[in-house]
Formats: sequence, structure tokens, C-alpha cells
Amino acid sequence: MTTATATPPTPPTPPTPPSAAPARDRDAARRSRLRAWATRAPLLPALVFMIVVTQLPFVATLVISLFDWNALYPDARSFTWFSNYGDVLSDPDLRKSVLTTIVLTVSVVLVSLVLGLGLALLLDRRFKGRGFVRTLLIAPFLLVPVAAALLWKHVLFNPEYGLFNGVLHWIGGDGAPQPDWVSNTPLLAVEASLVWQWTPFMMLILLAGLQSRSPELIEAARMDGAGAWQIFRHLTLPHLRRYLELGALLGSIYIVQNFDAVFTLTSGGLGTANLPYTVYQTFYQAHENGLASAAGVLVVIGSLILATFVLRVVSSLFREEVGRS
Repeated sequence: MTTATATPPTPPTPPTPPSAAPARDRDAARRSRLRAWATRAPLLPALVFMIVVTQLPFVATLVISLFDWNALYPDARSFTWFSNYGDVLSDPDLRKSVLTTIVLTVSVVLVSLVLGLGLALLLDRRFKGRGFVRTLLIAPFLLVPVAAALLWKHVLFNPEYGLFNGVLHWIGGDGAPQPDWVSNTPLLAVEASLVWQWTPFMMLILLAGLQSRSPELIEAARMDGAGAWQIFRHLTLPHLRRYLELGALLGSIYIVQNFDAVFTLTSGGLGTANLPYTVYQTFYQAHENGLASAAGVLVVIGSLILATFVLRVVSSLFREEVGRS
């Protein structure tokens, strides 16, 4: 006969002291912070480098813009608050340079977008040698800006041995006109140089947009009897709207700050001095450090406003791509 053995009851777990739970939470929070710092630690040298290279010079420029400071008279330096900004905004030469910058930027961006769209539509088709043609079309954007401007100034625009006048002489003979392109059409010469260099950039952005279209949607439109123009107008252009905006905004940011083409082709003369060249002229030729710094700060503020729109467009593109996926 088996006798059942009674299992002794398990003693109750003593309650956790009230002070132990907060201590455990503090330890967990401390370990979480340490892990976060360990993750971010490799980025700290890059952050410090970026601050030293970009932010400290901008802060110095901001401080200098508050002084009436001519480098030729360093002892006459005085603190003038925001009077330099008033001088910048009221100076007729600076206002003219702002207008030139706007005309230059708008014309270059619009023409580059139209030409880039045409080239993107061409490269979106399949044909023999497409990769080679794409490489050739991208090449102008890879050139150093000064080299591109020198190429246009001496190889194409030169009135004595330039290619344009050589073509005119080949067509019209000895009586053909031989214009001085830079002197006769200075702003157009600068615009042509920039359009040639920035069209490949627009082409790459728009080509990426074209290749992200849904092929099923295009095929369904063709089966419904839509022609090439109807597909382009009602499907391709609405799809490319964000890419067109992105190309226009990025191109505007870079072309507003362009200095190389104006300096190389015309040296700011003949009504082609844009805002960056005027800042350079004020700083290095007039030695007005305060005025030049104030103008530079205004250029940065304008670029930041454009960059804000760029970031919004890019974020909306990402949201659309995530929504499709």
C-alpha cells in the first residue's frame, strides 16, 4: 500500500522593495543611452569636421557682416549692426546683379529641362549603342566648370579661330559674317555654356523618372487606342511632374551660386555680373569685407529657401515610391 507524500507549500516570493524598480529602470535607461552613443560614436569625427569646415566660417561671415570693415583701413573698423544689409539691398549695382542672377537662372533651368526631357525620351527607347550615346551625353556634366567655360570661350566663341565662325565661313565663304559672340551677346554666351553643362544633369533625373513608369499602364493605354502624344500628355508628364520640380529646384540652387562661367567668359562685364561675382568683386576688388559678407549671407539664405523646397519634393517622391511598393 503506497502512502501519498504531501508536497510542502512553496514559500511566497518576498515583495520587491519599492526602491528596486526605479533603480532597475534607471539602469536600463543608462544602458540604452550607452548603446545609442556607441552607435553614433563613429559619426562624431565627421560631424566635428563638418561643423569646423562649414558652420564656423558661416558664423564668422555673419559676424563680419555686422561691421563696417574695409581691408585697406583696418583701424577704422566699427560695429554697425544691420546697416550693411540695408546697403546691399539698396545698392543699384547689387540689385542689377540680383536681376541678372534671376534671368540667368530661369533661362538656363528652363532650357536645360526642355532639352533634358527630349534627350531622356530618346534614351528611354531601345536602340543599338544606347550605352555609348548615354556616356557621351553625360560627359559635359563631368567637366570642371572652368574647363567647360574655357572650352566655349576659345574653341567655340573665339572670333578668329572658333568653331562657330568656322562653320559660318564654310557655309558663306569669305564674305560670311564673323561675329564676336561674347561681345555681341554676352549673357546669351554665358547661358549657352551653362545650358550645355547642365542639360545632362536634367536628363539623368528625367530618365530615372521615365524608367520608373509602370509598363503595364503604358501597355494598357496603347491597347485602348491611345497614341504617342496622348500617352505623353496624360501619363508621362503627370508622372514626371515631381522629377521636373526636383530638377528645376536643384538646378536653381547650383546655377544661382555659379561663378565660373561669368568669371571665365566675361569677367562680369557687359551686364553679366551675377550675385556671386558681385560678392567676389566687392570683397577682392573693393576690399569691403562687411558688405561682401552681408551679400554672401543673403545668398546663403536664398539657397536655404530653395533647398527647403528641394527637400520637400524629394520627401514626396520617396513617399510616392513607398506607396507604390
